Amino acid sequence: MNIVFFGSGGFALKSLEALVTGAHKVNLVVTQPDKPKGRHLALSSTEVKSKAEALGLKIIQPQNPNSQEAINALKEIPADLYVVISYGHFLKEPLLRLPKLYPLNVHASLLPKYRGAAPINWAIINGERETGVSIIRMVEAMDAGDILLEKKIPIDDNDTAVTLEEKLSTLAAGALTRAIQLIEKKAEKFIKQDTSAVSFAPKLEKRHGEINWSNGAAEISRQIKGLTTWPGAYTYYKGKLLKLWSAEARKENSKNPGEILEAGAGRLIIGTARGSLEIVELQLEGGRRLSAAAFLSGHNLAPGNKFDKAVS
Repeated sequence: MNIVFFGSGGFALKSLEALVTGAHKVNLVVTQPDKPKGRHLALSSTEVKSKAEALGLKIIQPQNPNSQEAINALKEIPADLYVVISYGHFLKEPLLRLPKLYPLNVHASLLPKYRGAAPINWAIINGERETGVSIIRMVEAMDAGDILLEKKIPIDDNDTAVTLEEKLSTLAAGALTRAIQLIEKKAEKFIKQDTSAVSFAPKLEKRHGEINWSNGAAEISRQIKGLTTWPGAYTYYKGKLLKLWSAEARKENSKNPGEILEAGAGRLIIGTARGSLEIVELQLEGGRRLSAAAFLSGHNLAPGNKFDKAVS
């Protein structure tokens, strides 16, 4: 198969490798432009660009893949399939019509659930017990195309956005390989999505990370796990942002959510509306990521103190 691959994020890497090692011809990789990052705003390549360079693949980085200039360039590249994974741009109909067979998208949820930009994160935050990947035929509507193939996996209690993305990226590579095999054998069957079961996974914003201590401990624990990639779950200590990297839900209750119940012997436990939360790892603004024991040795916390914006 002649393939043009659209991708930017790390979730796409294993699928790109699977295509290259699977006797398919990846004629072009389309990825987002280099962007300034870090304190010195040095230009940084996408993860897919770095991988494509290592694999010796041809690369283009259009600002707008739907522009006439980009479409004219893509018309010159032989393509039976377009494969789109974690690319970061919405592709419109003129572009989707270019491949000889299909434009395929690999999406990290069991569609029609969690259409949108952050399906892995929201599946954890919302307490889903399983998730998976969907291979769909793309249309000019977000994640709305007919489904060719789905693969499921359970979400473990200790999964974070990082660990679940790693599992799903492996699953995606295998599912994509299988989907292309079906197309090669002319055995593909597309199934329409059940529009009555659609749910959404909107793009993450920093505000999604702020902890509301009036939520339950289990809910806050899932928020922490689901936002480990970005923006991180956070509260405030003495007016500074305090990021919580890891925590475990407990049964102890507090009359005042956000109140410190225990701060000693290496244990930091915070009250919530339902149960309590034992903080395992945290990071104060301007400081290093620390275990609860290490943090307590350097900060004078006591039962009755509270985590919120008002603390000074």
